[in-house]
Amino acid sequence: MSIVGGIVIFVITWIVVMFTVLPWGVRTQEEAEGDIEPGTVESAPVRPRIWFKFAITTVITTLIFIIVWTIVWLEIIDIRAFFQQ
Repeated sequence: MSIVGGIVIFVITWIVVMFTVLPWGVRTQEEAEGDIEPGTVESAPVRPRIWFKFAITTVITTLIFIIVWTIVWLEIIDIRAFFQQ
């Protein structure tokens, strides 16, 4: 796997994992039963904790990338032979 290929796989995996992690622990203003901030909708999150979710996403993506890189490096699955057929 080249460096550019590794970066592309990491970024695509990071984006997919981020969309999976985003809804974790989200509470809307309506669910929190507090005052709704003027100018926002009731479904707006109270505390999105986006930096925490970025960190979780990076950790999960790194683990997935290490597994994928190991599979490619040890040639457990020969991807090049698969695409040459």
